[in-house]
Amino acid sequence: MKHCILVAAVALSGIVSAAKPPNVVVILTDDQGWADIGYNNPEHVYTPNLDRLAETGARFENHYVMPQCTPTRVACFTGRYPGRFGRAPLKATNDQCFPVGTPTLATMMKSAGYKTYLMGKWHMGAKPGDGPNQHGFDYSYGSIPGAIGMYDHHYRKGAFYQAWHRNETFIEGAENGTHATDLIAADAVRIIHQKHEQPFFMMLTFHAPHTPLDERGPFVDRPTQLDPENPKRWLNEDEIKWFNDPAGKIQSEPDPEKRLLLAAVYHVDDAIGRVVNALNESGLRENTLILFSSDNGPQGSWGGHAYPDDLKLTRYNQPVPMRGKKCDVYEGGIHVPGLANWPGKIKAKTVVDQVHIIDWFPTLGKVVGADVPRNLDGTDLSSIWFGNGSLEKRELYWIWNPATNKWALRYGDFKIVRYSKEEPTQPTDWQLFNLKNDPKEKTDIAASYPEVVERLHGLFLKQRAKDIK
Repeated sequence: MKHCILVAAVALSGIVSAAKPPNVVVILTDDQGWADIGYNNPEHVYTPNLDRLAETGARFENHYVMPQCTPTRVACFTGRYPGRFGRAPLKATNDQCFPVGTPTLATMMKSAGYKTYLMGKWHMGAKPGDGPNQHGFDYSYGSIPGAIGMYDHHYRKGAFYQAWHRNETFIEGAENGTHATDLIAADAVRIIHQKHEQPFFMMLTFHAPHTPLDERGPFVDRPTQLDPENPKRWLNEDEIKWFNDPAGKIQSEPDPEKRLLLAAVYHVDDAIGRVVNALNESGLRENTLILFSSDNGPQGSWGGHAYPDDLKLTRYNQPVPMRGKKCDVYEGGIHVPGLANWPGKIKAKTVVDQVHIIDWFPTLGKVVGADVPRNLDGTDLSSIWFGNGSLEKRELYWIWNPATNKWALRYGDFKIVRYSKEEPTQPTDWQLFNLKNDPKEKTDIAASYPEVVERLHGLFLKQRAKDIK
């Protein structure tokens, strides 16, 4: 295995030194579950652009994130588990997640000579001084707090209601009337078509398909709503592009709420396609590395009325073949679609190694030749992106929400899980699952394998000791 890693490292060194540094585009969607993408669920989901990236690049079969939006963003952006920064970033928050001066993807890429851009949702600190331009971005656009109304671009009523900004200055009128997905894509396309004197690093953090699900198409003067004459159909559904994919998959879904989710997924996939097309048109695609991930598992059901034009929805995602959903540390909440695509550099493959979004930081550092901080939790994945290497076995670790505390750790095929306000301090506190034999985490085998639980508990204590409590 060491020989494979060495060969991959030599090959990567040749890639970086023989050509100009690649542009890097990191794409995050919001609440897109494992089954809400075509290549995992081709019978029901229409995502031709993401499917094409997966088919021609490295598709991560065992790709992990954190259980909710803010924790995953922190993990991606810092290469560290969110607990390393205290309790705040362990759940969705508009509080400060990490201090200014913390090494981030953006500051690392700037140090390597990159121009840095963020379009979309920030959600890692919404107070003055906590925004994206304070953490390494030369340019930012989108919403500073979390989810927003898709057309009016406001957050929940209260302190962070004004959300839509450019470079942390709120835009008058919030560009009301255009879907947030389209605004993000259009701004990315605009930037891509500019003349670039230096390579660029671009994060596209789409709000979709997070609630509120709102797909009005050209009918922007009225909210998305069911047809009063046919409550199984959305008003003007036949005339809205996003409900009518060429393959007819969306229209074959009988549940209108699932159909609305599929429309939102088709819409964001189309936006990603527009960005890829802009890279092609500008002659930049061959030297652009694209990374894609969802930020957590599917929402499942939603009570509505939290944001403008926010509908109540029930079991509207595609069912995942795993236990749990968003905010769970069972597989359904943390095991999501992920891929890497770089034409001519990353071969079409399925990566079966267990990878995590914390790994993107050190891997990108290796790709662009940047100095990588030593205290990262992530692992350099270049041996499996660019070669046929494999990763040494390591633990992956999750905490969610200090108020309810959900805990998990995976090592190899085994995973320990605990749901309790009380922190696990003894091996007997855990459930144990063998994910190879029981991928749906149905059978707790802790009593049969106490030595395995004790070993994983020790790994958990080692990780927990690194957190700020």
